Amino acid sequence: MLPGGMVDAVRTPEDSLQGLPGFPFAARYREVDGLRLAHVDEGDGAPVIFVHGEPTWSFLWRKVIAPVRDAGFRCIAPDLAGFGRSDKPTDIDWYSYDRHTAMTGSLLEELDVRKATIVVHDWGGPIGLRLAVEYPERIERIVVLDTGLFTGHQRMTDAWTAFRDFVQRTEDLPVGFLVRGACKRDPGDEVIAAYDAPYPNVASKAGARAFPLMIPRSPDAPGAAAGQRVQDALREDARPTLILWADSDPILPPQVGERFAAAIGGPPPRPIEDASHFLQEDQGPLIGGLIADWLLAG
Repeated sequence: MLPGGMVDAVRTPEDSLQGLPGFPFAARYREVDGLRLAHVDEGDGAPVIFVHGEPTWSFLWRKVIAPVRDAGFRCIAPDLAGFGRSDKPTDIDWYSYDRHTAMTGSLLEELDVRKATIVVHDWGGPIGLRLAVEYPERIERIVVLDTGLFTGHQRMTDAWTAFRDFVQRTEDLPVGFLVRGACKRDPGDEVIAAYDAPYPNVASKAGARAFPLMIPRSPDAPGAAAGQRVQDALREDARPTLILWADSDPILPPQVGERFAAAIGGPPPRPIEDASHFLQEDQGPLIGGLIADWLLAG
């Protein structure tokens, strides 16, 4: 139980998240609805916000952040509730699309970010793209990596369906194992241990289990109408958008990226070669360099 007893949640011990490979970034904390939420805030300049998905945390962005920061930008990477260094409510029903979006939106407000770029991946897409629509005065550019919007009409791959079924029946979710399986190259035991590190027990994994089960599979399911609204708004949106897509993603293959780009009226995806779903692990410095170059050219 957290201090104050508001939400039953797990707080990962600080020493479990020290000395992680290639991740020297300090946690910054804020309180939201009785939870302590963490984010990375590195560098100075125009803000770039990196929103992770399932079942990762801000650690995923470490190799992308460095070149963007070094190009003169302020890099902000939240850990969603239930992930990373943020508190982890233990009730799987606590988690919802609306709640994640509202909590992440409160970070934009608290930091009063302006003229920001939002970079989204996996479940970070539905959250971050919705924020782009709901906070147009704060977000002026969009970068999309291997994600989509869930309208209830979306087609899901067999690989995704198998993943969802596995999550549904596996209470003690093997987070690091799942990340390793969706990388083109094995990132090594030390990196995989860093993805497992936020979860000291089974109860702490409710958020990681919740995301796949939250995806609406019909237009009348929770979250579907919001996803459709965001997709429709982005189709009419003129803000600069960069779409990067792994060439070897079995969960969201390149043709999904092409369809999604067309659905939001975006440019064709730029393929990231020799990369799988967690393209930040496979090609992080390249992706960071591409984002930095695009921002500097704009």
